[in-house]
Amino acid sequence: MVHQIHTYADLRKQLHDDLRIQHPEWVQPNGESPLCDSYEARLMKTLQSLNQSKRYGFSDRRQLEQPQA
Repeated sequence: MVHQIHTYADLRKQLHDDLRIQHPEWVQPNGESPLCDSYEARLMKTLQSLNQSKRYGFSDRRQLEQPQA
């Protein structure tokens, strides 16, 4: 089934669900999944970095690392 992703919340929910479906061995008997949680956190961190880069007009990560003149 194809889902439309419109927001970061939609994307996060889709990732949450898909990881648990694709990797049931990662889900503990109590329903928790530290590995899935880690992937979700990494995604959110990456999206935040991309959003900040876009907001400040950086098109390339290397621009972020160059010293200011």
